[in-house]
This record gives sequence, C-alpha cells and structure tokens, in this order.
Amino acid sequence: MYKFAPEVIRVGISGCLTGQAVRFDGGHKRSDFCTEELANFVEFVPLCPEIAIGLATPRPSIRLINQGGEILAQTAKGEDVTAALRAYGQKMAAQFDGLSGYILCAKSPSCGMERVRVYHGNANGKGKGKGNAKEGTGIYAAELMRAQPLLPLEEDGRLNDAVLRENFVTRVFALHDWQCLRHEGITAARLIAFHSRYKYLLMAHHRDSYLRLGKLLSDLSVDLEPKANAYIEGMMQALSNNASRTSHTNVLQHLQGYFKQELSSRQRQELTRTIHQYREGILPLLAPITLLRHYLAEYPNDYLHQQVYLNPHPEALRLRYGI
Repeated sequence: MYKFAPEVIRVGISGCLTGQAVRFDGGHKRSDFCTEELANFVEFVPLCPEIAIGLATPRPSIRLINQGGEILAQTAKGEDVTAALRAYGQKMAAQFDGLSGYILCAKSPSCGMERVRVYHGNANGKGKGKGNAKEGTGIYAAELMRAQPLLPLEEDGRLNDAVLRENFVTRVFALHDWQCLRHEGITAARLIAFHSRYKYLLMAHHRDSYLRLGKLLSDLSVDLEPKANAYIEGMMQALSNNASRTSHTNVLQHLQGYFKQELSSRQRQELTRTIHQYREGILPLLAPITLLRHYLAEYPNDYLHQQVYLNPHPEALRLRYGI
C-alpha cells in the first residue's frame, strides 16, 4: 500500500524508465529527465507489470492482438497474459491513492497510454492475421486509467515536449497540494482558500472551469464532501488542458493590473512589452513571470504572493524556459 505522506511527492513510473533492466530484451529505456531532474523533487515508485506477473528478462515480446473485437496480450510464443496483466493493474491501482502522478513507458503493450500497435488476429486465435494499427492502450495502463481518473498520467516520449512536460509536472504538484489538504482535513474555509490560490492557474488552463468551480463553492453550508470531490475532479480536468500563449497572456495582464498604481510609466511599458513579446513567441513564459515576481518583491501583495500560478513547480526544473 502506497500511503500518502505530506512530506514527499510519490510518482509511479515504469521500471525501465529508471534504468532497471526489465524490458523483454534485457535492456531499459532510462529517462534522463526523470532520473536526473524530476527525481530531485519526487520519490519514484518503479514498477514493471510484466516482471510482476512472473515473466523473465529477457523474455518473448508481448503483442496486443485484436481477436474478434477483444484486445488480448500475447507473448511471441502464443501465451495469453491478458488476464494476469489486467488483474495486476487492478490490484496495484487500488493501492495508488498515495501517488501524485505516474509516468508510463510509451508504445508498451502493458504500459502504453495510447497509439500502442494492435495486430489483427485470425481465426485460430494465434495473433498472426494480416495488418496492424497504432490504436491500442496497454493492458496495465488501461486498468490504471480506469481506476485512478484523477491521477496525472504521462508517457516518457511525450515528456520530451516542453508544453506537455510542464503541464504534467504542474498537475502532479497540484494534486499533491490537494492531497495535503485532504490529509489536513477539508473545511469550507480551507476549500475556499485553496481555490483562491489556484485562481490564475485555473484561469490559464481553462477559464470556464475556473468560473464553474467558483460557483460550486458559493454555498458550502451543506454537503461539503460531495462538493470537495466534484471540485477536485473539475480542477484536475481543467489542468489537463494545455495553457496557450493567449490564455497565459490573459492571466499575465490580469496580474499586471495589480501593479498599476505602484509602477512608473517606464516600468509599466517594460512589463507590457515583455508580455507582448511572450505572446508573439519572442520570449518564453519565464520572462514576464520573472518580471512580475520582481515587482511583487518590490511591492508586496499578499493575494498575489499566494498565487500558485507564479510558482506551480520548482524553478530548478526550468519548465517555463521553453514554453
């Protein structure tokens, strides 16, 4: 059982991505980002479902087979491991309430989230029919996604995309923040304060969700638990949307408004120019964020200090350098 601990952010990960030699060919797919950067801020929980169900390494490779509309996982020797992978996925997913995210190995017939190659079976059920398509989901991954819909999931290959990488890590830290709130105990005041801190981050990812979640919390005199559950579902769904340059620009301009009385004409022009250059793709998001932080240090504002948008994840990860 992977119990939640406020002092540590636990993230599940396919064992091969940490450098464990657990792949079918006896190799691994070590991720530099995961092992050299993200590992400095999270505690990884490495798992390999294929090893867990008793397969050796090296071993015959596994294929997904479309057999009459049913997706099966078969080894190259024809052994059906579908039920074993599915059962392991169900068993482990039930223990993952203490995780704040999960990184899966792309294209894997057990761990791939999408576009896993599926082969067409034939009448004898041996999986040797003609044709294939990249349209499947790994057996283990499917069970994990079904049982843990709030858990941020991402594949290692997609983490090479700067926008997707920043989005995933943002969701991991946001879910952990919510789990800390759960651990402390949810009250109406704490729930409202939590939403207040996430105002501009939610606005950047999905403005309509921000407004809808605010309305959800308008009356917390009764049924607090169902509303809390609905809130985190809506929040994680909102954050799963990638924030665009346009939506970031909108938020940056909102934040700029808090300094209109304090900044000189030159400072206002500098901030406006920096935001504009970000919108045009000339500067990364870090540029206007850094300038806003600078002015916030000069002209303190308690409400802005608490905004997660300005610091959604450790700056040392440099996630806003490339977006």
